[in-house]
Amino acid sequence: MTASRAGAGLVVGVGACRDAPAEAVYGLVRGVLAELGPGAGPLLELATVEAKATEPGIVEAARLLGVRLRSWAPGVLAAVPTPHSSPTALAALGVASVAEAAALAGGGELLVPKRKSGGPAPAVATCAVARRRPAAGAPGDGTTTE
Repeated sequence: MTASRAGAGLVVGVGACRDAPAEAVYGLVRGVLAELGPGAGPLLELATVEAKATEPGIVEAARLLGVRLRSWAPGVLAAVPTPHSSPTALAALGVASVAEAAALAGGGELLVPKRKSGGPAPAVATCAVARRRPAAGAPGDGTTTE
């Protein structure tokens, strides 16, 4: 479920605890995308806050999905209205939302609000999905790694 970097498609915002395993991040994202089905559109990228852009689990999930990883400055994410906030993320990263804000930062509509990795243990990863409009994603509006 990958696509070219241009045009409309899906952006998955991700957050994760330090040293979260790639399997947790990848599994959560794949599960949510499977629920949406192929008709929702192609996956364009994963997105997160700058402080999480080098987390091995997030980097590996992007590689396994075959998409780039875009990182956003905390100030950009803090300006994005989201339906949910996290006091933990605010205290640790300076932003009240990572997954939803990162998904929405390039523009678009929220399709899937924040989801947490499952199981009885505390969540180690979160994700949210937005459908990006074709005009969004212009060069210079976020840092990317491939």
